[in-house]
Amino acid sequence: MSIKKWARIRSPWLIHFNTGGCNGCDIEFVAAITPRYDVERFGILLKGTPRQADILGVTGPITMQVAHRVLRVYKQMPEPKFVVAIGTCAVSGGAFKDGYSVYGGVDTILPVDVYIPGCPPKPEAIINGIVKLIEKIKG
Repeated sequence: MSIKKWARIRSPWLIHFNTGGCNGCDIEFVAAITPRYDVERFGILLKGTPRQADILGVTGPITMQVAHRVLRVYKQMPEPKFVVAIGTCAVSGGAFKDGYSVYGGVDTILPVDVYIPGCPPKPEAIINGIVKLIEKIKG
C-alpha cells in the first residue's frame, strides 16, 4: 500500500455543503463531528476549505440556485475526491423533489460514492456511512 493511500484511509478530511432544505440533516451532521461521538478516532476532520478536503458531505436537495456552487466546490477539491449524500433530500430530493426549481438528489450533478438515507439520519448512521466510504477506499 502506498503512503498516499495509507494517509487517505487514516485521515479522511470532510467539507460540509448545505444546499438548503429543513436543516435537520445539518444539525445531525454537526452532532456527528462533536466530541460525544469522537470521529477523530478515525482521523476524520472537518475542514473549512475544499482545497484541503477529501470528502464532500452534501445535505439538502440540489436546486437550480445552488447546483453551480456545488459543482464549483467539487472542482476545487484535489483528486481523488469522494461525495457522500446525507439525508433523504440529498439522496433523492426528498419532500422538495417535485418543486419547480429542484433537480433532485446530489447524483443528478455529481458522482455519489455513499448514500446515507434518513430524514434526518442519526449521527451514528452518518459515521457508519463515512466508515463504509473508508472501507471502499481501502478496496
